[in-house]
Amino acid sequence: MAQLLKATTHDIGGIEVKRLLPHMKKRMVGPFIFFDRMGPSHFPQGRGIEVKPHPHIGLSTLTYLIEGKVLHRDSLGNQLEIAPGDVNWMTAGKGIVHSERESFETRGKPHHIDGLQSWVALPKAYADIAPSFEHINRDELPQSIQGGIMKRVIAGHAYGLTSPIRTYSPLFYVDIIATMQNTLDLPSDTQETAIYIIFGALRIDDVEYNAGDLVLIEDLHSRVITLEDSRVILLGGDKWDSVPYIHWNFVSFSKARIDQAKLDWENGHFPAIPDDNLEFVPLPTRK
Repeated sequence: MAQLLKATTHDIGGIEVKRLLPHMKKRMVGPFIFFDRMGPSHFPQGRGIEVKPHPHIGLSTLTYLIEGKVLHRDSLGNQLEIAPGDVNWMTAGKGIVHSERESFETRGKPHHIDGLQSWVALPKAYADIAPSFEHINRDELPQSIQGGIMKRVIAGHAYGLTSPIRTYSPLFYVDIIATMQNTLDLPSDTQETAIYIIFGALRIDDVEYNAGDLVLIEDLHSRVITLEDSRVILLGGDKWDSVPYIHWNFVSFSKARIDQAKLDWENGHFPAIPDDNLEFVPLPTRK
């Protein structure tokens, strides 16, 4: 059995994103509490992504690009450009601020952007750890190829491969490209699992799914077959006993902690980004 989770569409800093988690039917899959597809979008020269400085607490963000480049800056002083296949893993912990923009070189010519962004909730024991940032080059990520199936483990552990990224709960996040009429083995028969289809089509048991679908696998012994040459993301992990609260960019098991983070952002108590501190995203007001 499988369940299709349909996306909602949002505009974030000038780019259209399709939001698949959190969902009314499923708030999180393993520790994954947020999953966006950025684009695919095209920008003319002089235009691009403008995600202004904004805060996070209680989570790790995972950015993984399919096409294009994004310039990351944060309040720890990191400034670097992420390319397709690389991983930006930012752990907010007790609080961090970051922005996502573009370099002069990228914005100076027509360009495309296409990628995935996820939030991974931190367990209670790690919710207020010191913030940190890792950038992992695609060549450092473990991968395998066999029988027309390429696998790259982006984060966590799957298929006997372990990503170098430090995670705080059991999880997997895997990029797979497979030729048509291949059978995809699921990475675990005990952990919550979802499949996002970047391109191609799958049959899961007797139902067909297509590009852009996020499918929650309810029977971990389901048969997954590629109907076309396909690229998918497999994500999941141990099921959590309780789901943390989420408000704007803040994740916590405590509503009081979220309220404090809101006040801290409004009053300028979060740290600033050294080279990007002239503007910011204001705290949204509920209508």
